Amino acid sequence: MTHRIQLAGHRWARLVTRLAVVLLLAAGGLVTNLASTAQPAYAHAYLVETAPVDGAVLASPPAEVQLRFNEAVSFNERSIQLLDTNAEKLPIGTVGHVDGKANTAQVSLPTDLAEGTYVLAWRVTSADSHVVSGALTFSIGHPSATAAPVEQDAHRAVVVVDAIGRALAFLGMALALGGALFVAVLWPAGRTDRRGRRIVWSGFAVLAAGTVVVLLVQGPYAAGTSLAGVLDPDLLGAALSTRLGHALLARLVIVLALGVAFGLAVRHGSPSATTATATTAPAITGTAAIGTAATATATTVTATTAPATTATATIGTATTATAATEKATTGTAGAAGATRRIVLPAVAAVGAIALPLTWTLTDHAQTGLQTWLAVPATSLHLLAMALWLGGLITLAACVLIPAGRRETSRAITLEPALRRFSGLAQVCFAVIAATGVYLSWRQVGTWAALGATDFGRLLLGKLAVVLAVVGLAAGARRFVRRRGREPLGLDAAPAAAVRRLRRSVVGEILLGVAVVSITAVLVNTAPARTSYAPPVHTTVPVPAAAAESASGLRDASVEVNIVPARPGNNVADIYLTGPDGSLVAVPEISGRLESPDRDVPALPVTVTAAEPGHYVANSMSIPFPGEWVLRLDIRVSDFDETPVRVRFTAR
Repeated sequence: MTHRIQLAGHRWARLVTRLAVVLLLAAGGLVTNLASTAQPAYAHAYLVETAPVDGAVLASPPAEVQLRFNEAVSFNERSIQLLDTNAEKLPIGTVGHVDGKANTAQVSLPTDLAEGTYVLAWRVTSADSHVVSGALTFSIGHPSATAAPVEQDAHRAVVVVDAIGRALAFLGMALALGGALFVAVLWPAGRTDRRGRRIVWSGFAVLAAGTVVVLLVQGPYAAGTSLAGVLDPDLLGAALSTRLGHALLARLVIVLALGVAFGLAVRHGSPSATTATATTAPAITGTAAIGTAATATATTVTATTAPATTATATIGTATTATAATEKATTGTAGAAGATRRIVLPAVAAVGAIALPLTWTLTDHAQTGLQTWLAVPATSLHLLAMALWLGGLITLAACVLIPAGRRETSRAITLEPALRRFSGLAQVCFAVIAATGVYLSWRQVGTWAALGATDFGRLLLGKLAVVLAVVGLAAGARRFVRRRGREPLGLDAAPAAAVRRLRRSVVGEILLGVAVVSITAVLVNTAPARTSYAPPVHTTVPVPAAAAESASGLRDASVEVNIVPARPGNNVADIYLTGPDGSLVAVPEISGRLESPDRDVPALPVTVTAAEPGHYVANSMSIPFPGEWVLRLDIRVSDFDETPVRVRFTAR
């Protein structure tokens, strides 16, 4: 008995070790990615318009500041802060929406602001549950020599813990859904195998733990505080009141319902239930035999001492009671069987469909283009990934990898688990490929954005890993087809072939965990369609009036390059070239940024000479996306100046 207990303990330790290795690989991949110097952008919404505009110089203090975003945002009392030149926080009003519009924010300002430059820092949560932060400056009377520095990035520990929590939730969903389907449906012996049930229960536990981590971290993540903020009840309450908080609570409820359904499904196939049934049957038979003997004795005595009719009535009553008891027992068993056949599969199906929605209704899928198609496509993508990866891990742990002192070539018969899972994996890969192509197009938009954005580069890495998985899966598929055509089936495969299959499956698992890690980082990265802005390269001719004052400018042109051509600070390189392509020097170039479509005052642009004929605006601030005009005033002599207007689009 002691030897058996020790052996069971060793098996359990090996299973826990394997799961721990998978979790550490996922966490390690995330930490490596997040700790790199090239951090992904975590802003998914973007600022469309501000009043006053960034960099404006006002004659008097504004009564309020208004922000308008491209999608709905939420905020708290710490979302907007006003800083003076000494970085001191000034009291402001309560943050609210403009006329009830969800994509706006406004706050009233003090009326006694002194002259100088002020910084308004904002940090709000976008509709896809990710944090958007930024700052704008405005000056009263005249600009100050310096402006208060603002820390825009979230605390690194908060970002890492949030991403790890999301990865654990992804992996837990795979183990729970994919493992449960494999154990309860694809593998007939799975319900009686402890390792399979432990993997599924581990999946439910990891999924719940990852969900709780994301919920606790969301408060300090949105407020821009440290990890100590997870203990702040106000931040937790604010997180629970958001769309993401509602989705995470719903996810925990779904996990509980799926766990109960799985427990009921495997309980009827457990060894204890089978043993109990087998033990009960002889007992009932023995009781019936004893009862029959007693009844026969009683009948004999009654027949001797009573009339025949009385004996007949007694026997008939006993027979009727026995039949009624059997009918009641049969009805109860039939009702329980109907519950297992109908109710449990229905609950499992509804839960499996609803679980991915707790992600897709709070992430990239429900913002941007074609949300009506993106939400179901992303949900199918996640569900197919979960069924494949979770089933693969369970297959490897329970069927392909030997346990304890079992025969080394195969732990349990390969039929029919491997054949059934091979068919499921083929369907899952088809769904992943179809939805992945659509979602990639939706989030990237153009080929150039693939290599120019963090999202695009992560997506290319994910694609490379998926292609490697497909190659390994194709080899396993060939093994199943080739061995399936032989008379003895898969179980007749040579030990060497089975070992190669095991190595292939382990490789698939490791690559699948890498895919989960990259996916967890992708959901925290701004989509390439919104983060990519092609740099501006444009050339305009110098007006003929300028050529009359400076002969070197005859047939000359102005070439302007603006990078990154997005709201915020930009760099503009200005080249003044003659007809032969040589650079032409002028005494001075000054600039202003104008909006032709909106009533926005012109913003000054400081232009300095980098070399003769080459001029640079190192900090050209673009307040919001849209059409803009860079007006360059070229002074060609002490008394003559000519304007050149360069139109461009900021995205």
